[in-house]
Amino acid sequence: MLRILQFLKGYVRMKIWGVSPERFLNLCSNKNILLWDICKDGDAYTMCISLSAFLQLRPIARKTGVRVVILQKFGLPFLLPNLLKRKIFIAGLFLCVAFWIISYRFVWDITLEGNYQITQEVFSDFLASRQVRVGMQKTDLDISDLEKEIRRAFPEITWTSVRLSGTRLEISIKENDAPMYTEPEVTEGGQNLVSEYAGVITSMIVRSGVPMVKIGDIVEEGTLLVEGRVPIYNEDATVREYMFITADADITVEHSLTYQDSLPATYIQKTYTGRRSSRPFIRLGSREFKLPQERPYLVYDTVIQGHTPMALEKLSIPISWGQYVYREYMNVEHEYTLKEAEELLMEKELHFLATLEEKGVQIIEKDVKIEEGSAYWTMEGWILVDQPTGRLVPIAAQEAAPEAAQ
Repeated sequence: MLRILQFLKGYVRMKIWGVSPERFLNLCSNKNILLWDICKDGDAYTMCISLSAFLQLRPIARKTGVRVVILQKFGLPFLLPNLLKRKIFIAGLFLCVAFWIISYRFVWDITLEGNYQITQEVFSDFLASRQVRVGMQKTDLDISDLEKEIRRAFPEITWTSVRLSGTRLEISIKENDAPMYTEPEVTEGGQNLVSEYAGVITSMIVRSGVPMVKIGDIVEEGTLLVEGRVPIYNEDATVREYMFITADADITVEHSLTYQDSLPATYIQKTYTGRRSSRPFIRLGSREFKLPQERPYLVYDTVIQGHTPMALEKLSIPISWGQYVYREYMNVEHEYTLKEAEELLMEKELHFLATLEEKGVQIIEKDVKIEEGSAYWTMEGWILVDQPTGRLVPIAAQEAAPEAAQ
Protein backbone atom coordinates (compact mmCIF):
# COMPACT_ATOMS: atom_id res chain seq x y z
CA MET A 1 0.00 0.00 0.00
CA LEU A 2 2.87 2.39 0.82
CA ARG A 3 4.43 1.79 -2.60
CA ILE A 4 1.12 2.60 -4.30
CA LEU A 5 0.78 5.87 -2.39
CA GLN A 6 4.36 6.81 -3.24
CA PHE A 7 3.68 6.12 -6.93
CA LEU A 8 0.48 8.20 -6.93
CA LYS A 9 2.15 11.19 -5.22
CA GLY A 10 5.42 10.84 -7.14
CA TYR A 11 8.98 10.60 -5.83
CA VAL A 12 12.56 11.04 -6.99
CA ARG A 13 15.86 9.36 -6.34
CA MET A 14 18.51 12.00 -5.66
CA LYS A 15 22.19 12.31 -4.85
CA ILE A 16 23.72 14.73 -2.29
CA TRP A 17 27.33 15.66 -1.54
CA GLY A 18 29.19 18.64 -0.15
CA VAL A 19 30.41 20.15 3.14
CA SER A 20 28.12 18.39 5.60
CA PRO A 21 25.76 15.76 4.11
CA GLU A 22 25.24 14.17 7.56
CA ARG A 23 23.93 17.50 8.91
CA PHE A 24 21.61 17.62 5.88
CA LEU A 25 20.14 14.27 6.85
CA ASN A 26 19.66 15.34 10.46
CA LEU A 27 17.84 18.55 9.49
CA CYS A 28 15.53 16.58 7.20
CA SER A 29 14.72 14.30 10.12
CA ASN A 30 14.03 17.28 12.40
CA LYS A 31 11.63 18.74 9.83
CA ASN A 32 9.84 15.35 9.47
CA ILE A 33 10.95 14.97 5.85
CA LEU A 34 10.87 11.26 5.01
CA LEU A 35 13.91 9.79 3.27
CA TRP A 36 14.22 6.11 2.36
CA ASP A 37 16.57 3.70 0.57
CA ILE A 38 19.56 5.75 1.79
CA CYS A 39 22.88 4.45 0.45
CA LYS A 40 26.41 5.88 0.95
CA ASP A 41 28.49 6.21 -2.21
CA GLY A 42 31.94 7.43 -1.17
CA ASP A 43 31.53 10.98 0.15
CA ALA A 44 28.02 11.19 -1.33
CA TYR A 45 24.62 9.76 -0.45
CA THR A 46 21.76 8.53 -2.64
CA MET A 47 18.19 8.31 -1.38
CA CYS A 48 14.51 8.58 -2.31
CA ILE A 49 12.20 11.41 -1.34
CA SER A 50 8.62 12.34 -2.18
CA LEU A 51 8.00 15.06 -4.76
CA SER A 52 6.28 17.39 -2.25
CA ALA A 53 9.13 16.99 0.25
CA PHE A 54 11.77 17.56 -2.44
CA LEU A 55 10.40 21.06 -3.00
CA GLN A 56 11.23 21.89 0.67
CA LEU A 57 14.96 21.02 0.38
CA ARG A 58 16.29 24.29 -1.04
CA PRO A 59 16.80 26.14 2.34
CA ILE A 60 18.22 23.00 3.99
CA ALA A 61 20.71 22.44 1.15
CA ARG A 62 21.82 26.10 1.26
CA LYS A 63 22.25 25.99 5.04
CA THR A 64 24.31 22.79 5.07
CA GLY A 65 26.32 23.53 1.92
CA VAL A 66 25.39 20.40 -0.02
CA ARG A 67 24.49 19.95 -3.66
CA VAL A 68 21.37 18.03 -4.68
CA VAL A 69 20.99 16.28 -8.05
CA ILE A 70 17.99 14.25 -9.25
CA LEU A 71 18.98 10.84 -10.59
CA GLN A 72 15.56 9.35 -11.45
CA LYS A 73 11.89 10.34 -11.41
CA PHE A 74 9.06 7.97 -10.51
CA GLY A 75 5.29 8.16 -10.16
CA LEU A 76 2.11 9.38 -11.77
CA PRO A 77 2.92 13.15 -11.69
CA PHE A 78 5.86 12.51 -14.05
CA LEU A 79 4.07 9.90 -16.19
CA LEU A 80 0.80 11.75 -16.79
CA PRO A 81 2.18 14.80 -18.68
CA ASN A 82 3.92 12.50 -21.18
CA LEU A 83 0.73 10.49 -21.68
CA LEU A 84 -1.36 13.62 -22.27
CA LYS A 85 0.91 14.50 -25.19
CA ARG A 86 0.03 11.23 -26.91
CA LYS A 87 -3.47 11.94 -28.18
CA ILE A 88 -3.85 8.64 -30.03
CA PHE A 89 -3.00 6.69 -26.88
CA ILE A 90 -5.51 8.69 -24.81
CA ALA A 91 -8.19 8.16 -27.46
CA GLY A 92 -7.46 4.44 -27.57
CA LEU A 93 -7.59 4.21 -23.78
CA PHE A 94 -10.92 6.04 -23.74
CA LEU A 95 -12.37 3.78 -26.46
CA CYS A 96 -11.13 0.69 -24.63
CA VAL A 97 -12.82 1.72 -21.38
CA ALA A 98 -16.01 2.66 -23.26
CA PHE A 99 -15.94 -0.72 -25.04
CA TRP A 100 -15.67 -2.56 -21.71
CA ILE A 101 -18.52 -0.57 -20.17
CA ILE A 102 -20.84 -1.01 -23.17
CA SER A 103 -19.99 -4.70 -23.65
CA TYR A 104 -20.80 -5.46 -20.03
CA ARG A 105 -24.43 -4.56 -20.70
CA PHE A 106 -24.91 -7.51 -23.10
CA VAL A 107 -24.97 -11.32 -22.91
CA TRP A 108 -22.07 -12.66 -24.97
CA ASP A 109 -22.10 -16.35 -24.04
CA ILE A 110 -24.70 -18.94 -23.01
CA THR A 111 -23.65 -22.20 -21.32
CA LEU A 112 -25.75 -25.23 -20.43
CA GLU A 113 -24.75 -27.98 -18.02
CA GLY A 114 -26.51 -31.00 -16.55
CA ASN A 115 -28.29 -32.02 -19.76
CA TYR A 116 -28.16 -35.69 -20.77
CA GLN A 117 -31.52 -36.48 -22.35
CA ILE A 118 -32.10 -32.99 -23.77
CA THR A 119 -29.67 -32.21 -26.58
CA GLN A 120 -27.88 -28.89 -26.97
CA GLU A 121 -29.66 -28.24 -30.28
CA VAL A 122 -33.14 -28.75 -28.77
CA PHE A 123 -32.35 -26.40 -25.88
CA SER A 124 -30.86 -23.81 -28.25
CA ASP A 125 -34.08 -23.84 -30.30
CA PHE A 126 -36.09 -23.37 -27.10
CA LEU A 127 -33.98 -20.35 -26.07
CA ALA A 128 -34.30 -18.85 -29.56
CA SER A 129 -38.09 -19.18 -29.38
CA ARG A 130 -37.98 -17.21 -26.10
CA GLN A 131 -35.77 -14.50 -27.66
CA VAL A 132 -32.83 -15.50 -25.44
CA ARG A 133 -29.72 -15.24 -27.60
CA VAL A 134 -26.11 -14.11 -27.66
CA GLY A 135 -25.92 -10.32 -28.01
CA MET A 136 -29.14 -9.51 -26.12
CA GLN A 137 -29.15 -6.81 -23.45
CA LYS A 138 -29.19 -7.95 -19.84
CA THR A 139 -32.14 -5.67 -19.12
CA ASP A 140 -34.28 -7.70 -21.56
CA LEU A 141 -33.66 -10.90 -19.60
CA ASP A 142 -36.05 -12.02 -16.84
CA ILE A 143 -34.22 -14.80 -15.04
CA SER A 144 -37.07 -16.00 -12.81
CA ASP A 145 -39.48 -16.10 -15.75
CA LEU A 146 -36.93 -18.04 -17.86
CA GLU A 147 -36.55 -20.66 -15.10
CA LYS A 148 -40.32 -21.18 -15.00
CA GLU A 149 -40.52 -21.51 -18.80
CA ILE A 150 -37.72 -24.11 -18.83
CA ARG A 151 -39.52 -26.29 -16.27
CA ARG A 152 -42.81 -25.83 -18.13
CA ALA A 153 -41.34 -26.74 -21.54
CA PHE A 154 -39.35 -29.77 -20.31
CA PRO A 155 -41.27 -31.93 -17.78
CA GLU A 156 -38.22 -34.19 -17.35
CA ILE A 157 -36.30 -31.33 -15.70
CA THR A 158 -36.67 -31.45 -11.91
CA TRP A 159 -34.43 -28.49 -11.02
CA THR A 160 -33.07 -25.49 -12.89
CA SER A 161 -30.88 -22.51 -12.09
CA VAL A 162 -30.22 -19.50 -14.32
CA ARG A 163 -27.72 -16.82 -13.37
CA LEU A 164 -25.59 -14.12 -14.96
CA SER A 165 -21.85 -14.29 -14.41
CA GLY A 166 -20.36 -11.20 -15.99
CA THR A 167 -21.47 -11.35 -19.61
CA ARG A 168 -22.11 -15.11 -19.51
CA LEU A 169 -25.59 -16.61 -18.99
CA GLU A 170 -25.11 -19.87 -17.09
CA ILE A 171 -27.99 -22.37 -17.16
CA SER A 172 -27.80 -25.44 -14.91
CA ILE A 173 -30.46 -28.14 -14.99
CA LYS A 174 -31.05 -31.51 -13.41
CA GLU A 175 -33.02 -34.15 -15.24
CA ASN A 176 -35.16 -36.86 -13.70
CA ASP A 177 -32.87 -39.90 -13.66
CA ALA A 178 -35.47 -42.26 -12.22
CA PRO A 179 -36.24 -45.12 -14.62
CA MET A 180 -39.36 -44.58 -16.68
CA TYR A 181 -42.02 -47.19 -16.00
CA THR A 182 -43.31 -48.93 -19.09
CA GLU A 183 -46.13 -51.39 -18.88
CA PRO A 184 -45.16 -54.83 -20.14
CA GLU A 185 -46.49 -55.78 -23.53
CA VAL A 186 -49.52 -58.00 -23.18
CA THR A 187 -49.98 -60.65 -25.84
CA GLU A 188 -53.23 -62.51 -25.95
CA GLY A 189 -52.82 -66.27 -26.05
CA GLY A 190 -49.36 -66.29 -24.41
CA GLN A 191 -45.86 -66.67 -25.86
CA ASN A 192 -43.43 -69.54 -26.32
CA LEU A 193 -39.67 -69.36 -25.98
CA VAL A 194 -37.79 -70.81 -28.97
CA SER A 195 -34.09 -71.23 -29.69
CA GLU A 196 -32.24 -68.70 -31.84
CA TYR A 197 -29.27 -70.98 -32.53
CA ALA A 198 -28.50 -74.63 -33.24
CA GLY A 199 -26.36 -76.27 -30.58
CA VAL A 200 -26.26 -78.04 -27.21
CA ILE A 201 -28.12 -76.76 -24.12
CA THR A 202 -25.53 -76.04 -21.39
CA SER A 203 -27.65 -74.33 -18.71
CA MET A 204 -31.34 -73.76 -18.11
CA ILE A 205 -33.30 -71.88 -15.43
CA VAL A 206 -37.06 -71.68 -16.06
CA ARG A 207 -39.08 -69.05 -14.22
CA SER A 208 -42.44 -69.47 -15.96
CA GLY A 209 -43.76 -71.91 -18.55
CA VAL A 210 -43.30 -75.62 -19.29
CA PRO A 211 -39.73 -76.67 -20.19
CA MET A 212 -39.62 -78.76 -23.38
CA VAL A 213 -35.86 -79.51 -23.39
CA LYS A 214 -33.20 -80.28 -20.79
CA ILE A 215 -29.48 -79.68 -20.31
CA GLY A 216 -27.45 -81.69 -22.83
CA ASP A 217 -30.18 -81.77 -25.50
CA ILE A 218 -29.26 -80.86 -29.05
CA VAL A 219 -31.56 -78.20 -30.48
CA GLU A 220 -32.00 -76.57 -33.85
CA GLU A 221 -32.85 -72.98 -34.67
CA GLY A 222 -36.55 -72.49 -33.86
CA THR A 223 -36.77 -75.46 -31.46
CA LEU A 224 -39.38 -74.94 -28.73
CA LEU A 225 -37.53 -74.48 -25.43
CA VAL A 226 -40.23 -73.37 -22.99
CA GLU A 227 -43.95 -73.55 -23.73
CA GLY A 228 -46.21 -70.74 -22.64
CA ARG A 229 -49.28 -73.02 -22.55
CA VAL A 230 -49.50 -74.42 -19.03
CA PRO A 231 -51.99 -77.29 -18.50
CA ILE A 232 -54.31 -77.35 -15.48
CA TYR A 233 -55.25 -80.91 -14.50
CA ASN A 234 -58.35 -82.49 -13.00
CA GLU A 235 -58.15 -84.79 -10.04
CA ASP A 236 -58.03 -87.76 -12.42
CA ALA A 237 -54.90 -86.31 -14.11
CA THR A 238 -56.76 -85.26 -17.24
CA VAL A 239 -56.32 -81.77 -18.68
CA ARG A 240 -59.17 -79.53 -17.65
CA GLU A 241 -57.94 -76.37 -19.40
CA TYR A 242 -54.84 -74.43 -20.40
CA MET A 243 -53.49 -71.21 -18.94
CA PHE A 244 -51.57 -69.08 -21.41
CA ILE A 245 -48.61 -67.08 -20.13
CA THR A 246 -45.39 -65.57 -21.44
CA ALA A 247 -42.59 -68.09 -21.06
CA ASP A 248 -39.54 -66.80 -19.15
CA ALA A 249 -36.20 -68.58 -18.73
CA ASP A 250 -32.40 -68.14 -18.78
CA ILE A 251 -31.01 -70.65 -21.26
CA THR A 252 -27.55 -70.87 -22.82
CA VAL A 253 -26.55 -72.97 -25.79
CA GLU A 254 -23.09 -74.00 -26.96
CA HIS A 255 -22.61 -73.51 -30.68
CA SER A 256 -20.03 -72.35 -33.20
CA LEU A 257 -19.94 -69.03 -35.04
CA THR A 258 -18.36 -68.53 -38.42
CA TYR A 259 -15.96 -65.59 -38.33
CA GLN A 260 -14.71 -63.80 -41.41
CA ASP A 261 -13.09 -60.41 -41.97
CA SER A 262 -10.90 -58.82 -44.61
CA LEU A 263 -8.39 -56.04 -45.12
CA PRO A 264 -7.37 -54.40 -48.42
CA ALA A 265 -3.86 -55.33 -49.50
CA THR A 266 -2.97 -51.66 -50.06
CA TYR A 267 -3.69 -48.40 -48.26
CA ILE A 268 -3.29 -44.70 -48.94
CA GLN A 269 -0.94 -42.65 -46.77
CA LYS A 270 -0.59 -38.86 -46.72
CA THR A 271 2.85 -37.50 -47.61
CA TYR A 272 3.22 -33.76 -47.04
CA THR A 273 5.13 -31.81 -49.69
CA GLY A 274 6.14 -28.95 -47.38
CA ARG A 275 4.16 -26.35 -49.33
CA ARG A 276 1.69 -24.31 -47.30
CA SER A 277 -0.33 -21.11 -47.48
CA SER A 278 -2.48 -19.13 -45.05
CA ARG A 279 -5.71 -17.15 -45.09
CA PRO A 280 -6.57 -14.68 -42.27
CA PHE A 281 -10.05 -14.48 -40.75
CA ILE A 282 -12.04 -12.57 -38.13
CA ARG A 283 -14.90 -14.29 -36.27
CA LEU A 284 -17.72 -12.34 -34.60
CA GLY A 285 -20.04 -14.77 -32.83
CA SER A 286 -21.28 -17.22 -35.45
CA ARG A 287 -20.22 -14.99 -38.36
CA GLU A 288 -16.84 -15.29 -39.99
CA PHE A 289 -15.13 -12.86 -42.34
CA LYS A 290 -12.20 -13.96 -44.51
CA LEU A 291 -10.54 -12.88 -47.70
CA PRO A 292 -11.68 -14.61 -50.90
CA GLN A 293 -9.23 -17.18 -52.12
CA GLU A 294 -9.14 -19.85 -54.81
CA ARG A 295 -8.48 -23.50 -54.00
CA PRO A 296 -4.84 -23.41 -52.81
CA TYR A 297 -3.84 -26.97 -53.79
CA LEU A 298 -5.36 -30.08 -55.35
CA VAL A 299 -5.33 -31.99 -52.04
CA TYR A 300 -4.55 -30.36 -48.70
CA ASP A 301 -5.22 -30.29 -44.95
CA THR A 302 -6.64 -27.25 -43.18
CA VAL A 303 -5.44 -26.18 -39.72
CA ILE A 304 -7.27 -23.36 -37.93
CA GLN A 305 -5.06 -21.18 -35.73
CA GLY A 306 -7.34 -18.89 -33.71
CA HIS A 307 -6.65 -16.37 -30.98
CA THR A 308 -8.93 -14.60 -28.51
CA PRO A 309 -7.50 -11.76 -26.34
CA MET A 310 -7.62 -12.52 -22.63
CA ALA A 311 -9.64 -9.37 -21.94
CA LEU A 312 -12.38 -10.42 -24.38
CA GLU A 313 -12.25 -13.99 -23.10
CA LYS A 314 -12.83 -12.82 -19.52
CA LEU A 315 -15.83 -10.81 -20.74
CA SER A 316 -17.04 -13.86 -22.75
CA ILE A 317 -17.23 -11.70 -25.89
CA PRO A 318 -17.13 -14.04 -28.92
CA ILE A 319 -14.54 -12.14 -30.96
CA SER A 320 -11.49 -13.94 -32.29
CA TRP A 321 -9.13 -13.83 -35.22
CA GLY A 322 -6.49 -16.01 -36.73
CA GLN A 323 -5.70 -17.79 -39.94
CA TYR A 324 -6.45 -20.90 -41.93
CA VAL A 325 -3.25 -22.78 -42.74
CA TYR A 326 -3.41 -25.03 -45.82
CA ARG A 327 -0.82 -27.85 -46.07
CA GLU A 328 -0.43 -29.66 -49.38
CA TYR A 329 0.03 -33.43 -49.39
CA MET A 330 0.11 -36.32 -51.85
CA ASN A 331 -1.71 -39.64 -51.60
CA VAL A 332 0.90 -42.38 -51.77
CA GLU A 333 -0.14 -46.02 -52.04
CA HIS A 334 1.53 -48.55 -49.74
CA GLU A 335 1.15 -52.31 -49.26
CA TYR A 336 0.52 -53.91 -45.88
CA THR A 337 3.25 -56.22 -44.68
CA LEU A 338 2.33 -59.54 -43.08
CA LYS A 339 3.00 -58.17 -39.60
CA GLU A 340 0.91 -55.05 -40.19
CA ALA A 341 -1.98 -57.06 -41.63
CA GLU A 342 -1.90 -59.50 -38.70
CA GLU A 343 -1.97 -56.66 -36.15
CA LEU A 344 -4.92 -54.91 -37.81
CA LEU A 345 -6.96 -58.07 -38.36
CA MET A 346 -6.31 -59.29 -34.81
CA GLU A 347 -7.39 -55.87 -33.51
CA LYS A 348 -10.67 -56.29 -35.43
CA GLU A 349 -11.09 -59.79 -34.02
CA LEU A 350 -10.51 -58.62 -30.44
CA HIS A 351 -13.10 -55.89 -30.94
CA PHE A 352 -15.59 -58.49 -32.22
CA LEU A 353 -14.92 -60.79 -29.24
CA ALA A 354 -15.27 -57.88 -26.80
CA THR A 355 -18.65 -57.06 -28.35
CA LEU A 356 -19.77 -60.65 -27.81
CA GLU A 357 -18.62 -60.63 -24.17
CA GLU A 358 -20.56 -57.42 -23.53
CA LYS A 359 -23.67 -59.32 -24.61
CA GLY A 360 -22.98 -62.09 -22.08
CA VAL A 361 -21.42 -64.53 -24.57
CA GLN A 362 -18.65 -66.77 -23.17
CA ILE A 363 -15.81 -67.60 -25.55
CA ILE A 364 -14.81 -71.28 -25.25
CA GLU A 365 -12.48 -71.90 -28.19
CA LYS A 366 -11.54 -70.33 -31.50
CA ASP A 367 -9.63 -71.24 -34.61
CA VAL A 368 -8.99 -68.49 -37.18
CA LYS A 369 -6.34 -68.17 -39.89
CA ILE A 370 -4.98 -65.27 -41.95
CA GLU A 371 -4.46 -65.72 -45.68
CA GLU A 372 -3.03 -63.37 -48.30
CA GLY A 373 -4.93 -62.76 -51.51
CA SER A 374 -4.26 -60.70 -54.61
CA ALA A 375 -6.33 -57.75 -53.40
CA TYR A 376 -7.19 -58.56 -49.77
CA TRP A 377 -5.88 -60.07 -46.58
CA THR A 378 -8.56 -62.34 -45.12
CA MET A 379 -9.12 -63.79 -41.66
CA GLU A 380 -11.62 -66.60 -41.35
CA GLY A 381 -12.42 -69.52 -39.06
CA TRP A 382 -14.83 -70.48 -36.30
CA ILE A 383 -15.45 -69.50 -32.69
CA LEU A 384 -17.05 -71.87 -30.15
CA VAL A 385 -19.24 -69.90 -27.74
CA ASP A 386 -21.68 -70.42 -24.90
CA GLN A 387 -24.42 -67.93 -25.71
CA PRO A 388 -27.77 -66.96 -24.14
CA THR A 389 -30.67 -67.91 -26.35
CA GLY A 390 -34.42 -67.57 -26.37
CA ARG A 391 -36.83 -65.64 -28.58
CA LEU A 392 -40.47 -65.06 -27.72
CA VAL A 393 -43.04 -66.03 -30.35
CA PRO A 394 -46.84 -65.90 -30.01
CA ILE A 395 -48.59 -69.26 -29.50
CA ALA A 396 -50.31 -70.28 -32.72
CA ALA A 397 -54.14 -70.20 -32.78
CA GLN A 398 -54.49 -73.91 -33.39
CA GLU A 399 -51.95 -74.63 -30.69
CA ALA A 400 -53.78 -72.34 -28.26
CA ALA A 401 -57.11 -74.04 -28.74
CA PRO A 402 -57.89 -76.39 -25.80
CA GLU A 403 -58.11 -80.06 -26.59
CA ALA A 404 -61.58 -81.47 -26.95
CA ALA A 405 -62.96 -83.19 -23.91
CA GLN A 406 -62.63 -86.94 -24.15
